[in-house]
Amino acid sequence: MRPARRFDWANFAVRAVSGVVLASAALGAVWAFGLSGKLWRAPFLVLIAVGGVLLSIEWSAMATPKGALRATVVTSLAVVAVIFLAFLGQFAEAWAMIGLGALAAAIAAGAAAERPIDGAYGVLYIAPACLVFVWLIGTPQGPGWTTMLLATTWSADIGAFVVGNALKGPKLWPRFSPNKTWAGFVGGLIAGILASVAVAAVFMRLSLAGAAIIGLAGGLGTMAGDLWESMLKRRFGVKDSGDIIPGHGGVLDRVDGLMFAVMVFAVTRLVVKYGWAH
Repeated sequence: MRPARRFDWANFAVRAVSGVVLASAALGAVWAFGLSGKLWRAPFLVLIAVGGVLLSIEWSAMATPKGALRATVVTSLAVVAVIFLAFLGQFAEAWAMIGLGALAAAIAAGAAAERPIDGAYGVLYIAPACLVFVWLIGTPQGPGWTTMLLATTWSADIGAFVVGNALKGPKLWPRFSPNKTWAGFVGGLIAGILASVAVAAVFMRLSLAGAAIIGLAGGLGTMAGDLWESMLKRRFGVKDSGDIIPGHGGVLDRVDGLMFAVMVFAVTRLVVKYGWAH
């Protein structure tokens, strides 16, 4: 019988340090956004734009390797244009740019003898999440909502990782993600709910029951995004989307759940706007 694989404490330490550095930068940019003066919004805009470009690089290398450079340029330009249009409040134009960017990326992929749909999907995958992120932070209590989003996502990730490794048990979806378990899934949801409630209690005018429901929805979005990226990586035959973040892999490996969760939070933000959960 093969011995059980021991927990990699060294890698966990690297993951923890990387996570603290990234979280500090993200939260600093989020709360600077809420300060008076447009200059304070620049760190958040730069953070989202740099993240969008890094995601474009990773996606192009993973999905369209024969035309990676061309696909990276097209996808990056489309994503950055969408981010700046959203930042200026030109949301109709930003959504239109997503469609045009996807078309351009499909053409670029086809010219490199890659599947056009793989090129187009990079824009469709990355740009809407970036757009909605910019929209969310610009709404009333935007820094609070964005903090709740980040806390919910991070806590769901950490809870799933810790509980899953501690309890193990039946696999959640072994075909695409053999390391994830049902115990980790439940642990992640509970952690996401608790984080959402904690942020709402400290920073926001929001009922705790409503925050709990939002945390549950955000946790489910986080798990779905993580599983979806695992399926994509399995499709393209890669273990990680990149290696830029020590202990975590690529940027996409770090924000896969966030890209789904931000869409869930956008829906809940609209619901709250019209009177629910106050």
